[in-house]
Amino acid sequence: MESSNTEQNILQAAEREFLDKGFAGAKTTSIAAAAGVTHTMLHYYFRTKENLFNKVYEQKVALLAHSVSGFMLDSKLSLRLRIQRGIEAHFDFLSANPDLPRFVINEIISNPQRLQNFRETIAMATGAFLQHFQEDLDEAADRGEIRRICALNLLLDAVSLNVFLFIMFPIAEAVTLPVYGTREALLAARRTENVQVILYRLLPNLP
Repeated sequence: MESSNTEQNILQAAEREFLDKGFAGAKTTSIAAAAGVTHTMLHYYFRTKENLFNKVYEQKVALLAHSVSGFMLDSKLSLRLRIQRGIEAHFDFLSANPDLPRFVINEIISNPQRLQNFRETIAMATGAFLQHFQEDLDEAADRGEIRRICALNLLLDAVSLNVFLFIMFPIAEAVTLPVYGTREALLAARRTENVQVILYRLLPNLP
């Protein structure tokens, strides 16, 4: 239990350090100090900064990929409600991890090898999900409940709407705060708007 807690403390400290400074700027000495461990102990658990970064990176990217799929595959809910809750769950995950989208993009740009790791993680998380989701969309389209649509395109639409706000958040906040007043009001409004845009996209009578 103590070993598990120590490792988790290191990972939490490393996550903050990497999100704030990126891989190149992060210091293992700073991570160890924030985690309340010696630098030697950090090395014992993770050996290298690269190993520690990969562990944090893989965990956050996997969480990002899985944040939407749970609700989408809940057959006890109607299709529209599943999509709504999936978009909301993804948005809420990003709200809790607002630096993550920019962090992922910056690391992919600075180290192209991470793009391959990102592809592999996303493929593992979404492969089976997309197949099942496409079957559900096709069945609903056959019944005339929604327009016929590609599951991948729908997912990209929803993810793009949610992610864009957080990538551009400093600019978006500066532009919209005079309208919404607070960050919380802005987030709530965009969460609702993104759901409505995607649900409108599903209407069967759209041209």
